[in-house]
Amino acid sequence: MVVFWFLLIALVVVVAAVALFVAGGGSGAALPEAAGDRTVWPLPADRPMGRADVDTLRLPVALRGYRMAETDEALDRLGAELAERDARIAELEAALAGAQAAAMGSGGVRAGKAGSSGDGEDKGEEKA
Repeated sequence: MVVFWFLLIALVVVVAAVALFVAGGGSGAALPEAAGDRTVWPLPADRPMGRADVDTLRLPVALRGYRMAETDEALDRLGAELAERDARIAELEAALAGAQAAAMGSGGVRAGKAGSSGDGEDKGEEKA
């Protein structure tokens, strides 16, 4: 029974010493400010993202993987900008195809007019 009380008192003293050490900070100095685990967005807010922006993007890691909200936000933005670029590319390709068709059409009309004017001259010569 004496051993039990001795171990119990020793345990209480050790727990109290550890609690005082932890609560007091040990050295008496204040704890430094904790670093934030949120990402500082390296993504440009004033222009579309480029390849270099995507290459430098590092998503913050949480206890069980990536932070879902920030990862979803970055992926949603990438998807929206890619969709916007795809639409712009399709618009420009359609405009280019229209311009090429117009150039081909106007070239064909000029050749047709030259041929018909030659026919008209022949007819005019027949009349004279």
